[in-house]
Amino acid sequence: MAVISVITPTYNRARFLPAAVASVLSQTFGDFELIIVDDGSEDNTPDVLKPFFADRRVRYVYQENQGQSHARNLALKQATGDFIAFLDSDDVWAPDKLEKQLAVFRANSEVDIVHGDEAIINEQGSVVSLQNMRRYSGRITRYLLADNSVSITTALVRRRCFDEMGGFDTSVGVADDYELWLRFSARYCYQYEPGIVASYRVMADQISSDKRRRYAANERIIQQFLARYGEVLSPGERRWGLARFYCRKARYFASAGERGKAVGAIAGALHNAPLDSVVWRALYRVAVPRR
Repeated sequence: MAVISVITPTYNRARFLPAAVASVLSQTFGDFELIIVDDGSEDNTPDVLKPFFADRRVRYVYQENQGQSHARNLALKQATGDFIAFLDSDDVWAPDKLEKQLAVFRANSEVDIVHGDEAIINEQGSVVSLQNMRRYSGRITRYLLADNSVSITTALVRRRCFDEMGGFDTSVGVADDYELWLRFSARYCYQYEPGIVASYRVMADQISSDKRRRYAANERIIQQFLARYGEVLSPGERRWGLARFYCRKARYFASAGERGKAVGAIAGALHNAPLDSVVWRALYRVAVPRR
């Protein structure tokens, strides 16, 4: 058994996978297992992984193509660690990522999930941005309603969270990590530790690049969460989070020139928080789009 189980799902990422695996094997904390789940890749993924199999901490599992959430759940079933970390096959970690985050758990027994910041890199591995969104600690449900502020690449999670509340929802399709973090927020305590611990690679063919699809998925996830766990929020917290989600949605569709969808979203924000200044600023942005 290892202290930490690292889960890496992959699909046709042979070009980037070696860098991801190397960033795990070079961690300053070494008591981990790395479970790589090949989700039916059609490239030379097995070949590029062969040099790493000499390290007994590396395990390779193949499944017919079913999707990322299925791959992550398969790895969760096989994981032996007390803590779970996730690294997508086109991203990389800082060398001290696991060591720093495990120290937070050892110093704070009430913390269930630790997360941090990430650099944005391009296909060539060059840093595009070091700017990060605002992230939060504690009971963060209302903040997660507004936006997903937890990067899965930076997260380290107690295994019991998955044992108690389950793994990834395979019916979501897009934003399965958002559904997980929102669901976990109903019961568990998050700790944000400032500092870049990972690099997230941005590419044109990533599912997350389809913002229209992602907004639709996020709205379904929010509705499902509120139906199941809405009692963890006060009415004011619910309205606060929903208003900010709809403001984000309105600003995006306004910038994309889809005024009908933008107006519909701002109506949702006004319904939840008609006196909130954030809503009125978003309304102005929709009414007077930037040129």
